[in-house]
Amino acid sequence: MTGHHLKKLQLLRHAKADWPRDVADHERPLSGRGHRDAPLAGQWMREHGSIPDFILCSSALRARQTCTWVCKELGDKAPTAKLEDGLYAATPERILSLINHVPETVTSLLVIAHLPGVQDLAMRLASADSDEEAVMEMATRYPTSGLTVMEHALPWAELDGRDARITDFVVRRA
Repeated sequence: MTGHHLKKLQLLRHAKADWPRDVADHERPLSGRGHRDAPLAGQWMREHGSIPDFILCSSALRARQTCTWVCKELGDKAPTAKLEDGLYAATPERILSLINHVPETVTSLLVIAHLPGVQDLAMRLASADSDEEAVMEMATRYPTSGLTVMEHALPWAELDGRDARITDFVVRRA
């Protein structure tokens, strides 16, 4: 894989959500910790030159709020997010199907979604040359605000199993 042809895919689990009574799961907001942790993923992206040019975000409130915090940290470089109902409670296959339909003009994609889908998809995509420590940590636990960063040289439509090299698994807490 040569650097100038690589695409970047980042899978972010939404930040910590609250469990208020009488609120549908889809409408659960971030907790106080979630509001403190969510910006840290955006800070990491900014500090490591890992700024997405397209974002697919679950339509669930906690994912939308996470996206807002990330974009605030990215500032002027933040792309407009596309809200995607299909990412809520999505299987890894459903998430991958949405990724497979991303335009080829996108070179860096951020997907903000939920467990177990993001973890299962990251494991499915992890190539043999992935960072072993990152893969082991991600396989063991994928906490809220967990971010998998991977790169691949394929068209989005062809991304499938073992096609992406995981470079980082980032967990930051406020």
